[in-house]
Amino acid sequence: MAITKIHPIKSTLNLAISYIVNGEKTDEQILVSTHKCHQETAHTQFLRTRNDAGTNGTVLARHLIQSFLPGEASPEMAHQIGLELCKKILKDEYEFVLSTHIDKGHIHNHIIFNNVNMVTGKCYQSNKRSYHQIRYQSDKLCKENSLSVIDEFYESYKRKYKTNGKSWYENEQSKKGTSWKSRLQFDIDRMIQQSKDCEEFLKEMAELGYEIKHGKHIAFKPKDKQRFTRAKTIGEDYTEERLKERIIERNAIKDPAVKKRIGNVINMNTNAKVKESKGYEYWATKHNLNTMAESVVFIREHGINSVKQLDEYIKKNAEEMQALQDKIKEIDKDMQLLSDTMEQVHTVKKYRAYYKEYKANPSDKAFFEEHKAEITRYETDLTKLKKSYSKLPDSKDILDKLDKLQEKKNTLMQEYSSTKSTMDELYQIRKNYGIYMGKEMER
Repeated sequence: MAITKIHPIKSTLNLAISYIVNGEKTDEQILVSTHKCHQETAHTQFLRTRNDAGTNGTVLARHLIQSFLPGEASPEMAHQIGLELCKKILKDEYEFVLSTHIDKGHIHNHIIFNNVNMVTGKCYQSNKRSYHQIRYQSDKLCKENSLSVIDEFYESYKRKYKTNGKSWYENEQSKKGTSWKSRLQFDIDRMIQQSKDCEEFLKEMAELGYEIKHGKHIAFKPKDKQRFTRAKTIGEDYTEERLKERIIERNAIKDPAVKKRIGNVINMNTNAKVKESKGYEYWATKHNLNTMAESVVFIREHGINSVKQLDEYIKKNAEEMQALQDKIKEIDKDMQLLSDTMEQVHTVKKYRAYYKEYKANPSDKAFFEEHKAEITRYETDLTKLKKSYSKLPDSKDILDKLDKLQEKKNTLMQEYSSTKSTMDELYQIRKNYGIYMGKEMER
């Protein structure tokens, strides 16, 4: 794949253009192309367009560099790819000068284009979105020209497991098992298992204390956080569309009758409505009897015959929940290590050619300076891999291990959800017992 970089030109536009069309670098200017301008007068034509549009911004032009792996593309192919890239991202609406430099060990394109659109008179908006489009079109053109084989297993890994970057604080919390994104992921997975449709899922999430925002992407905000988090940032399985599909899939496989939950016992001594209305008092007395009857049936089903046994059972379940949590955290830790390894392997493969070129020509200072970041990343990640592996790990094996761990984690999550549901009922029963057998018996 070609590497792309872009930066603004705010002064000496004529010198920048003169540099990129230098005959010594472009095979006597054979590898130079222009659009709606001439290379000798491009800087004045850029400024004329700018003045006609009445633009007063500080940016005169944009300088885009597209670098190819050493020995991967011919000068003619690289230049043609550069022309195609200009068509894709500039759409014949910007004046530009394109040159292909062949004086170094690696072939690279220089594209200087006017910051002002000839058609609209508006300035080019250089941001993450526009740069992503440049990268996307550049990668697409490289694939079409059979440059650099894409690692299909790494691409699959990215779709399944790679999420948006975490803050330093979140990374630290994740290590401790308290990451709030991990908590959100866990709660979403748990509520999907308990919901018969999307409406019930949203209701359950709200009851857990999440504020929900609908828009282009569904987002959740815990009570103790200030900002909403889009569910899709957790992974591709958490987009609003996938959440709906998962609920449908879950109910298609298993659609058990929804079990009625144990309700609250009404405190007859403190409830204001009981004191004000005889009718409500009668209803509340009947409600409490029914609730306690349901509670007794529930605990009998679990072989519990006394309050002491109930307390012991609650303690045992709490220990089981903690054990399941610990196992899930261990799996998360193992998955993070594998994800780190996958990224390191990808980096080593991606920048190996640059490192080899640098080692073969250590005196080429210009090459090193231009690709210092890539060479440094290669060396850093290779050093990390050598600490754990005698040879470069296979991306397919890493993906297989991640899939198995994810499957195991899903099973544990379901077990935890079931145990948590039982615990909620037991806590409710214990609370009801305290109210009913205490205050109610006094009456």
